[in-house]
Amino acid sequence: MAIRINVGSRFIGWRVPRVHTQSVRSQLGWREPAITVVIPALNEAKNLPIVLPRIPKWVREVILVDGCSTDDTVTVARRLRPDIRVIEQEGKGKGAALQTGFKAATCDIIVMLDADGSTDPAEIPAFVDALLAGADFAKGSRFLKGAGTADMPLYRKLGNWGFVAIVRLLFGGHYSDLCYGYNAFWKHVIAQLNLDGNGFEIETMMNVRALKAGFKVTEVPSFEDKRRYGESRLRTFPDGWRVLRTIVNEFTRHDWKPYTRAVHDRHTQQASLFDYVAGESLSD
Repeated sequence: MAIRINVGSRFIGWRVPRVHTQSVRSQLGWREPAITVVIPALNEAKNLPIVLPRIPKWVREVILVDGCSTDDTVTVARRLRPDIRVIEQEGKGKGAALQTGFKAATCDIIVMLDADGSTDPAEIPAFVDALLAGADFAKGSRFLKGAGTADMPLYRKLGNWGFVAIVRLLFGGHYSDLCYGYNAFWKHVIAQLNLDGNGFEIETMMNVRALKAGFKVTEVPSFEDKRRYGESRLRTFPDGWRVLRTIVNEFTRHDWKPYTRAVHDRHTQQASLFDYVAGESLSD
């Protein structure tokens, strides 16, 4: 007998029963996966009204990591979404903010979202679809068919493509984008990534370590919009240097433990639980 599968109130298809390991059954039973969205924010009061209302209603947990904002970021967030969890950032920088949010997340799937309006919450279903289809890690790409960016001058595109080429040469894989922070992943992935980056290089670190660890990574087409209000905190050349240094450091590290098949078996993908057919894609 086929079993109906939903995420929140949204029907996504039918699962055909099959044999699964006891560890997977003990993790999820046969329930739907719960989703946490982590949003690092610093003085984003004007942008949050563009972002928070667009998060799908079936997202169970939204965490705003506040970097000691001096405007009404926290007040606006709570007004727009009374159930939002506001957490004070530990340390400084985007990487530190994300790590704070990851540590606080309680759901099966974690989605990274920017507070400035550049990443579209309406794309969250595409990332979740990729995970349900079997990926460990779903990374956004601005350079796949159907994707794009309105916030990347030519010199930054050239730099990004250069970093992509270096990563392909040193680590293999087929990434089309590297320095982009719209990602989603199963929560158990975090422990293996062992993140220690504090700045914008965190995105590169996550992408490279996911590749090194042997995770199944799926790229998802994504459109990056311009920041709606305020000025970007990205410093092209200093942050570009941090990205390059991160890539080199990852290549020279010798203490890395690959994501072994034994670990994979203990964390069999929830997608095998949700082996759905004749279903429609997630949407708001």
